[in-house]
Amino acid sequence: MKRILILAAPGVFVLLWSTGFIGSKMGTPYADPMVFLSIRFAAVLPLIAGIAVFMGARWPTGVRAIVHCIVTGMLVHGIYLGGVFWAVHKGMPAGASAIVVGLQPLLTVLVAAPLLHERILPRHWSGIVLGVLGLLLVLGPKLGETGSGIDAETITAAFAAVVAISLGTIYQKRFVPTTDLMAATFWQYVGALLVTVPVAFTESWTVIWSGEFLFALGWLTLVLSIGAILLLMFLIRQGAVSEVASLFYLVPVATTIEGYFLFGETLTLVQIAGMALIVLAVLVIRRKPAVLKSA
Repeated sequence: MKRILILAAPGVFVLLWSTGFIGSKMGTPYADPMVFLSIRFAAVLPLIAGIAVFMGARWPTGVRAIVHCIVTGMLVHGIYLGGVFWAVHKGMPAGASAIVVGLQPLLTVLVAAPLLHERILPRHWSGIVLGVLGLLLVLGPKLGETGSGIDAETITAAFAAVVAISLGTIYQKRFVPTTDLMAATFWQYVGALLVTVPVAFTESWTVIWSGEFLFALGWLTLVLSIGAILLLMFLIRQGAVSEVASLFYLVPVATTIEGYFLFGETLTLVQIAGMALIVLAVLVIRRKPAVLKSA
């Protein structure tokens, strides 16, 4: 069963994570970004706690272990999602924000090498180059459609988001390698609230509880904040950080395909070629070297 989960987890993660952009776009018109995220994180906490108790999770008892979980949450949830939501709320096009977020695999690989002593092999460099080229081909045409919302503030917020999740995945691998997943995720969302709540008090707490907002909140809470995040933590523990990060190259591809079926967005030959390069990049980075059997 565990073998099946390991094989299926990367594809399921990419599919779930890609829907986060749709949910954020759907919900941000009805609440300010940090208010929206604070409500989302507050809704997640009792659910995670209930699941953890039901599953008999082993809660960390040491202060140091709890602090490491909180720091991971501040980076992976609070700053990353806060930066993305704020940029989208300020009008940054989804294509532009996806290009910046698409830098995560590159940053993660470069930072993970010295901190986690992971080797950057030639196949990693080849995959990085292919992934960046493919990402530009997929999102370049969309970026050229509009220039509204792209300014120093939104670009800085989006870049801060990608730096945060890159550091967060490395921090998780380095300092929270054995803590029970459910217990660790609970404390991570506590850390996320420590980031979003203080900023939310600078925003308007007026929330329009429309059907779209409730759907977006429910989807982001249950599917993204619980399902996708647990999968991400599971994948980080199962493999090298550089290989897990390579999955984020596929997220813009999945989002583009979803846009085609949901909103009738057309795909050019250039975009299709870019998606092929991205898939190839992930295969190259995640390929395991063959083990030679002795005679």
